[in-house]
Amino acid sequence: MEMTTIALLVLIPLLVWRIYSRIKSMLKRQESLVWRHWLSAVAFPVLLAWLALSMLDNVLGLSCLAAGALGGAWLGVFGLKGTRFETIGKRYFFTPNLRIGITVFMLFAARMLYRGLELYMISRVETPNLMSQTEFVQSPATTVVLGLVAGYCAAFSIGMIRWRRAQQPLPEPKELN
Repeated sequence: MEMTTIALLVLIPLLVWRIYSRIKSMLKRQESLVWRHWLSAVAFPVLLAWLALSMLDNVLGLSCLAAGALGGAWLGVFGLKGTRFETIGKRYFFTPNLRIGITVFMLFAARMLYRGLELYMISRVETPNLMSQTEFVQSPATTVVLGLVAGYCAAFSIGMIRWRRAQQPLPEPKELN
């Protein structure tokens, strides 16, 4: 076994732990900013449409993208039900459902890590048979995960916009002297 392979085997668990801890820290209590919700609510469906248009000739990839997007949207709606909402004066806060968020984003990270390992293993073969970027993006495993993440983020953001529209600001809390 080569030294680089051993180093890779040692570094992968550290990388997974670092990704997990980073995602976990991103899914803590945060302030609800409408412009962020609108950005996600518009950008992710545009990304899905762009991916769908780029793979019109790949029926399997397109159907996997659609299935992932539907599953992600369902998880986004389900995740909103487990989200804690707070209103403090004119400021709004939310804490997303940690389990669903970590699961969705770790699936994405796992797919990217798998691709990195695949590239590493192919580079060790005498006659490498590299998958093109188009083949990778349009592979069913990748399109399901991309659809899942985009559907989850879009549905969650749309739900957050709806929640913010329904809220009335509370009076500012008075300080006790």
